[in-house]
Amino acid sequence: MRIVFACGGTAGHINPALAVAGRIKELMPDSEFLFIGAKGQMETDLVPRAGYKIETVRVRALSREKTLGGLFHNISAAWHLVRSTIIAKKIIKRFKPDVVVGTGGYVCFPVLKAASLLGIPTAVHESNAVPGLTTKMLSGIVDTIMLGFEDSRKYYKNPEKTVVTGTPVRGEFARYTKNAAKAELGIPMDKPLVVSVWGSLGAANMNAVMCGFIKLAGKDPGFTLIHSAGSEGYEEMVTQLRKTAPDYEKNGMDVREYIYDMPRVMAAADLVLCRAGASTISELTYMHKPTIFVPSPFVTNNHQFKNAKVVEDAGGALIFEEGWFEPKELLDAVKKILSSEPEREKMSAAMEKLAMPEATDMICDRIFSLCESK
Repeated sequence: MRIVFACGGTAGHINPALAVAGRIKELMPDSEFLFIGAKGQMETDLVPRAGYKIETVRVRALSREKTLGGLFHNISAAWHLVRSTIIAKKIIKRFKPDVVVGTGGYVCFPVLKAASLLGIPTAVHESNAVPGLTTKMLSGIVDTIMLGFEDSRKYYKNPEKTVVTGTPVRGEFARYTKNAAKAELGIPMDKPLVVSVWGSLGAANMNAVMCGFIKLAGKDPGFTLIHSAGSEGYEEMVTQLRKTAPDYEKNGMDVREYIYDMPRVMAAADLVLCRAGASTISELTYMHKPTIFVPSPFVTNNHQFKNAKVVEDAGGALIFEEGWFEPKELLDAVKKILSSEPEREKMSAAMEKLAMPEATDMICDRIFSLCESK
């Protein structure tokens, strides 16, 4: 079996494709894969690191600005779209795949459009609760639309194409129990762990909030913390903490540039503070982790808030809107959840109900079915 995956722009689009490719490789070791991504984006690093080949096309995001500059930008984006579709067609013809699958990012449109023109079976996976522009554009073109949330069906004009699969989670997230993870990290079993993570680059606003949070937590907060400050904010945050909370490390506050062992750290967590990307939510529900979301306000269509609202309504999480709360309010919420085991158990049970641990296998089955229909 030969499969092309189109994905890019964010880890939330790339990791699901890698998870599915890895599972197909386990089931069918002779399968061959080719990834197509956007030139200069993070997929050109993550995909080869995972051991897969990648080719690229040039794509530009559409502007939503109703200005002359926005118009010229979109004319350029349309030109890139036509050109990238032609290039994608050549790449696909050369590789001769049995199926082409998109998991998110603007690059999906030219690749899946090209595959459709060539008569190759196609599928797109939309992990967010509300479909993005690319998925909307592809919904009338592809053979199958795979969804991360049941509530998402209502956004599609052709429900017969949709199937709710959930969003794939990498196998590493099943490797640890909480006790084993805490033991490896050297965290006492009776000490709750709060994990705070805001993306690989970090988030300046949330680092500032967490500086205040750590300062207010003081000498004996009753919990330990692992906070990922991100590559762009780590040095500044550490410098600030040395001035405002010089004993933060002694007080059990572990500030890192990046959490490289995320599956282990997440397994050890009693409560997670984070953004609300769809892949993150899939990992949290898979591991049944009570969560406080602070959705990014800088994403298209405010989709992170909509993702988080699905989880909050189910009882698995709280939402704090960025810019509308103080560090003390966040600290009070954390202490309230950690002080009540019944509350944590209730939130954990709600997360478990939302989880779709079979997501990867369901997507694999759908891909196999498309290949058989060829």
